[in-house]
Order: sequence, then structure tokens, then C-alpha cells
Amino acid sequence: MPTTRSASRAAAASAPQEPETARAPSKSRSAAKRKASDADTPPTKVPRKKTTEPTPKTTPTSAVPFEIPPSGTNTELLPAKLTFSFEDAKKHLVAADARFMDVFNRLPCKPYEKLERIEPFSTLTSSILGQQISWLAARSVRHKFIRLYFPELPEKPDDAYWAQNSEDRDKFPTPYQVSQTSIPVLRSAGLSARKAEYVQDLAARFADGRLTSKKVLEAEDEELYEMLTAVRGIGRWTVDMFAIFSLRRPDIMPSGDLGVQRGVLRWFLSLHNPDYRIDLSPKKVSQAQAEQEAQTQDESQVTDTDTLPVFGEAGSSEAPGTPPRRTATLPAIDVDANNTSSSKTRPGVAPTPSMLGLPSLPPAFTPSFDQILNHTAEEAGTLPMPLPAGLTVAEIKARLSGKKKVKGALATPAEMEALTETWRPYRSLGVYYMWALAEEKGAK
Repeated sequence: MPTTRSASRAAAASAPQEPETARAPSKSRSAAKRKASDADTPPTKVPRKKTTEPTPKTTPTSAVPFEIPPSGTNTELLPAKLTFSFEDAKKHLVAADARFMDVFNRLPCKPYEKLERIEPFSTLTSSILGQQISWLAARSVRHKFIRLYFPELPEKPDDAYWAQNSEDRDKFPTPYQVSQTSIPVLRSAGLSARKAEYVQDLAARFADGRLTSKKVLEAEDEELYEMLTAVRGIGRWTVDMFAIFSLRRPDIMPSGDLGVQRGVLRWFLSLHNPDYRIDLSPKKVSQAQAEQEAQTQDESQVTDTDTLPVFGEAGSSEAPGTPPRRTATLPAIDVDANNTSSSKTRPGVAPTPSMLGLPSLPPAFTPSFDQILNHTAEEAGTLPMPLPAGLTVAEIKARLSGKKKVKGALATPAEMEALTETWRPYRSLGVYYMWALAEEKGAK
């Protein structure tokens, strides 16, 4: 009887099954060793090919999606004029101290002789951006900030750009635009979180009318302090610099500035002690050379502490120091009847601190100024005012040498007020020259 397929299957199923080990193929000892060795060695990972995905397009300066807000209303430029007679101010200071005559003849009082139109919002914003960093670093941050709103500007401008593109340097966002910009977008331009908040607060106040160019221009000195110090990130020292270098106020005394303190003490010590000699730099530096040095200054200090200097303990965030020699006013801008800026008549110059809302201090006095400073009262034809109570020649010398300080400062606000009382109402002009005596060098 022929065997069918069904019968074959049944027979196979009924056959006894071999144990699993009996079916396993035999292996040689060398194969077993290779297996054991392979078990001890971790498997080699084969790198996978990364698939490249298209990068989403963003704004040129920011990784944060950002739609440029509408312009809104521009703030007005302030007139380039003084509210007092410069000649009268010079005569008053010379009458108070005859040594000022030679000082005026040798060194121009730049903020009050070279007048420039300024726009308060851009100047104060630039001042905030430049807090606690070198002016070169401030220039870089300011450019990135402006480029948020003008993406056609180059991402990394070179020296040729800075020297030639004067029209681009007139570009600046309006208060409304900045007020409508989020903190992450502002930070993408290199601003710290606090500076972004400070700038946004300032912009909001100009955008809603709490601050205007007219209010800033017409405010009395104390009213100006109240208005501006209400802005986050702006302290009295910044207002002092703005009042002197931008608004050209005649009677500002930044008594908390260590440079001014040092200059004032040296000025009056040399009057009361003719043998006193200041170790001034032997290198004669002209105004042009000083400005050139400022342009080539290295960025040795770029730390952003997000603090403004005010009077207080040395070494703290409240210890005011004299800033580098730099400028607080924007370059001159011509304005038409509609108050729109034009730079057609302005020559192209490399942007210096004058564009950055930073104070431009005078070049340091040279050794020849010792002859001026040490004119005795008899030679000057006037009798010096007595030193304020508590201040003596020995006391001033001790403070200037660093052996003694008052709450981390060289002089108290009351002492500064008393020393410069005869300069009123033109103390700003005298203060400007005190920075030329502020170099931290020794005396003989």
C-alpha cells in the first residue's frame, strides 16, 4: 500500500524527540575560546550617519524669532546751545581762582565749547549699554542692538565700515520699537538680563510720554534727577554725566566720583601747599592724541556687573570711579523741518565714545601744569579760601596717598561742596578740568 503524505507526517510526529543538546552542533575548543573572548569585549559601535536638516531661517542678529515693531514716534533732538554765557562762566571761575585762566587757555572745555545736538533716548540707552565695560565693547553691543531693528547693517563691521558709513551710524530704534521688543530678543544682541530690563523700562517711559526730550531739557536739576533715577538702571552718577556732557548744565557737582574727588583735593592742596608736586605723566598729550589713544584702547575690562556707581564703600558696587576718557554726546546731526535726521553734511569719522553715550574726559595734565597749579596766592593776586573744617594739608596728603579714606572715598560730599563753593554757579566747568588731575599717580 503506498505511503501517503498524511501518513508520513503522522509518523514523524510520533517519533521520539532528541534532547536539545543532542541537536546542537559540536564546536572546537578554539571556537569556544573565541566566543568567550568576544563575550568579554564590548561590541564596537558603528557610527550612524547624521541626517542634516535644514536650519530654520531667523533674523540676522537674533536666534529668537523677531518681527521688527513699527517705528512709532521719534523723540526730538535737543538744540546745540548753552543756557548761560560761557564767557561769564570763565570770568567767574578766574575771579574765584586765577589759575583757571591758564587752564582755559591751554585746554578747551570741550562739552561747553564744542556743542552738538543730542537725542536723549538714544544717548541714555547707549549709556546703559556701556555700563561697566570698555567703550570698544560698548560699541560692539550697541551695534548688535541697533542691528535688531536694521538687519541690513553688517553683522561684523570692520575698520573700513566704521570709518566710512556715517549714514548707518545715524540709525537708532525708536522708544516704541524697543518697548515692544521682548527680553529674550534684546539679550540675543549681547545685553545682560538686567540691561535688557533697564533699556526696556527707559523705552517704555519715552514711548508713553512719562519722559520726553522737552521734559528733560526744561527740568530743573533736582527734577531731572528725580525723573531719570526713576528709570531702572540709572543712578545719580549717570544723571550727573548726562547733565554735564549732554545737557551742558553749568552747576553740576558729581561729588561721588573718585576722579573728581582726587582732582579737587590735588587742586586745593597745591594752592595751600606750594611745595606739593603731582607726578604727572612726562608725555605731552594733545587733545587729538588723547582721542586717538581712546580709539585704540584695548578691551581689558568687559565684565558687566549691571550696577551704576554711586557714593559708598570702595570695592562695592557703590564705589564710583572715573570712567575712561570718552564722550557723552552723539555726533552733530542736521535736522530738517520735519525733525528727521540727515548726515549728508557730516564727514565720515570712525565712531569714538562720542557716539556711545559715554563721558569724554579731558586729556591728563602734563608736567608743565605743575607750574600753574603751584602759583601761590600772592602770585595769583588772591587769597585762598580756608580749607573746610576737618581738612588740613596733612589730612589731604594722607587721603591722596591712600593712608586714610572716608567711607571708601577721598572726600565726603559735604567737603566737596565746601571746597568748590566759590565756583558756583559754574561748577561743571571746573569739575571738567578736575578729571585732568585724576590719574592715579603719586605726588612729591
